[in-house]
Amino acid sequence: MNSDDGVKKWTGLIVSGKRSENAVVQFTSVKRETGFCFVDGCPTTSEATQALIERIAFIRPTHYGGFWQFTADLASKDSAYTQLALAAHTDTTYFTDPAGLQTFHLLSHTNGSGGASLLIDGFAAAEQLRAESPDAFEDLCRIKFRGHSSGNEGIAIMPMQSFPVITADEMESRGRGKVTQIRWNNDDRAAMIGLESEDVSRFYAAARKWVEILRRPGLECWVQLEPGKVLTFDNWRVLHGRSAFSGEREMCGAYTNMDDFISRWKTLHIPKKYLLGSI
Repeated sequence: MNSDDGVKKWTGLIVSGKRSENAVVQFTSVKRETGFCFVDGCPTTSEATQALIERIAFIRPTHYGGFWQFTADLASKDSAYTQLALAAHTDTTYFTDPAGLQTFHLLSHTNGSGGASLLIDGFAAAEQLRAESPDAFEDLCRIKFRGHSSGNEGIAIMPMQSFPVITADEMESRGRGKVTQIRWNNDDRAAMIGLESEDVSRFYAAARKWVEILRRPGLECWVQLEPGKVLTFDNWRVLHGRSAFSGEREMCGAYTNMDDFISRWKTLHIPKKYLLGSI
């Protein structure tokens, strides 16, 4: 990304000394500001990675497990468990409350290449959409549908209600509110049942513009993950993807609830007397 794109420039921070509370303060501050953060120097074991995640907040269990470790073996019926390229998306759009943070650690990659990770600031992309096509922005804030996860045996997950792609405050003021959440995974989108035909047409037109913005090189941040460097990002803000790869990769990671992360951030950055005063 560069400053000519008209969006906020991203910066990452490599945090050392993960056992230090000060390092956790730095981590939560940078993640809160930019949407993602790297932690360098983590031992390349699942145990060390899990301990690092738990230094931030509780791990959220899902149908994939709590802390997960996987390869491209389709052990779970999900495109993440393949060698295919993945377009920019957010995870767990099929939950009423999507995962707040996601953490990845590439433990090893042998006998192959590729697999670069893609990060896109969804809030910046949404603001770009609002500036260029206010009607499309409003439609993606207004038109609601469900996601689904149903590829694995015994699993048929859908949220209890429909949600829009973009959630913003004060929607009564024609989309002028601050963007607070992005839900976008075209592969997990369920049938748009119950919508008026006009809204279906308007959704596809708005989605076409949205995807065109997401594919602009100026919004893309490509990172080659490597053993020892842990990536954590805000799943409500940052869309992620990857390029195709060859060879054998072993990944591990976990989800974290947004409320648990925000609680951790508050207790690290705001004096207790002010927190209690706001309740």
